[in-house]
Amino acid sequence: MKLVATRMIETLGTWDAASAGVGAAGAKLSALGIDPALASQAADLLSGGVVAKLQVIDAQYGGLLTSSASVLIPTRQWVIAQSGSITERGWTFDVRLSAAIPAWKVTAINPSVPGPAAQVDSLATQVLGSSRIDLPPASRADIASGQVHDTVLRAMLSLAQTYTIGVSVIRSGHPTNVFGTSRLSDHPRGRAFDTWRINGVPVVAASTPRSLITGYMTAAAALGSYNVGGPYLLNGSVYFSDQTHHDHVHAGFST
Repeated sequence: MKLVATRMIETLGTWDAASAGVGAAGAKLSALGIDPALASQAADLLSGGVVAKLQVIDAQYGGLLTSSASVLIPTRQWVIAQSGSITERGWTFDVRLSAAIPAWKVTAINPSVPGPAAQVDSLATQVLGSSRIDLPPASRADIASGQVHDTVLRAMLSLAQTYTIGVSVIRSGHPTNVFGTSRLSDHPRGRAFDTWRINGVPVVAASTPRSLITGYMTAAAALGSYNVGGPYLLNGSVYFSDQTHHDHVHAGFST
């Protein structure tokens, strides 16, 4: 299902003057066996210049059930204007899928909406300026909007003293509710962040040492996270593990 979702987003976000716009994007989706009408849900990807190239930074589960799933795809896109100037931008896409044969079927594309930049405090400025915290464009915009809680910012800065952190999702682009429930997620409230890479290696990689991931999880809990999820179930009420969290570490905060 990750392959279906990433191929679709890469196809939508990479184009030239002859293949720009919703109509051309719909035709490309149709060639992939995806409903062409879904192109309009990612319309912001499809214009703004004469050539565009998209990079998928990661693909992680936002939710995984027997017959439905959410795949979160943080992206970075470069768009070249007629003048030759280059604009870098990006979104995190919550791609919804349903089980089908021979492959899972895309049912919706939900792009991140971080909100406008605001006057932010020194904690946010430190996170944005840290060379040890790699933020995708949507997560960077989340922090710049002033809608991420200080507990999250402090935790990231503290963790970055020991680890280099690859953040996948903070606030926007994540499902509003914990997938498959009516319970509001901590992410849209700016009270959680997900880490897909630690010290340069992906959480999901089989070669990544278990001790690196569990050490990161216990460090997040020590910094006040009441809800730490990952690929391993540790002892303690603050920890959890499930299929959704085998590819990243979630750290949620109550305030």
